[in-house]
Amino acid sequence: MRQNWTRKGDLVVAVIERQEAAVLRGLVSQIDDMLKARAEDSPQDELAELTGIRTGPTTSPDDPILSRLLPDFHRLDPDNPSRADLDSAAALRSLHEPELLDRKIGVAAVVMDTCPMYGGEVRLTDEQADAWLAALNDVRLALGTALDVNEDTPDELPDDDPRAPNMGVYHWLTWVQETLIQAVAP
Repeated sequence: MRQNWTRKGDLVVAVIERQEAAVLRGLVSQIDDMLKARAEDSPQDELAELTGIRTGPTTSPDDPILSRLLPDFHRLDPDNPSRADLDSAAALRSLHEPELLDRKIGVAAVVMDTCPMYGGEVRLTDEQADAWLAALNDVRLALGTALDVNEDTPDELPDDDPRAPNMGVYHWLTWVQETLIQAVAP
């Protein structure tokens, strides 16, 4: 980006370079594909079809990235989960995951619709900026999980670390998100 996000009247504006647009669109598209695949794998429930109340899976995703994006709605005691806790966690996931998937897929669509394919000016309403913030957060969570980023991970990795090239992307996404937050904040 040639500049930080800036407020121009009712819009938040930035100019994104061609390569940055390609990286951002590619990462958001990958997350979107993962989320849509999870949504398509939801069990078909006759009662849900009759009532219009959708249900989702009762178990958390096996994939660590999806698991990070779709966390449990009820924390279990890892050493001694009770049957009631397991049932509660399954019921909460089944009830709430479809809505969470819709939200995450929706914010990805906003980014794909507003981020110019070949770079250029991005002009966002406050609602679109909120969607960008949510989508950027999802991409950072996914990339951070894939790179095994934690509080002990240094800002710069040695050149021989296979994660080093992608760590720059992670830090760039962090900067994009931070400057967007600053532009949106009153």
